[in-house]
Amino acid sequence: MGLCKISLSLIYILGSALIQSTHAQDTPQDFLNSHNSACATVGVGPLMWEDNIARFAQNHANQRIGDCNLTHSNGLYGENLSTISTADLPRVKAVDRWEAEKVDYNYESNSCADGKMCGHYRQVVWNMIVRLGCAKVRCSSGGTFIGCNYDPPGNYQDEKP
Repeated sequence: MGLCKISLSLIYILGSALIQSTHAQDTPQDFLNSHNSACATVGVGPLMWEDNIARFAQNHANQRIGDCNLTHSNGLYGENLSTISTADLPRVKAVDRWEAEKVDYNYESNSCADGKMCGHYRQVVWNMIVRLGCAKVRCSSGGTFIGCNYDPPGNYQDEKP
């Protein structure tokens, strides 16, 4: 009987570790750390997580469960969206995608390389943003939708981040 209890405890511990590793890179702190890491590389101060903004992001993400479309909320906040059609997209991978646009952004001319996007990157490192809230949903299609909202909004076309 004692061996059975030990085996069940071991299975529980290993199962818990497996579940936690599958959800690694999937917490609000992971979102915050990824954003703050990107900001630090260009000398921008850290952001703070804001639950009210996260609730706004979650409400919008919930509206995308049925189609996983990259449709903006048109709310009061700055916004970045990311989706993948057939898999689970870890939160930090979405931020990595946005930060990867850095190579196509020229700070001196405040412009993107021809035919490239860099607005998501500019939003991530916008120096006036203080608060962040993000959300993630698995779509009915099997894909993932992720949205981050920023306060105050930034990424104004004629201004540098």
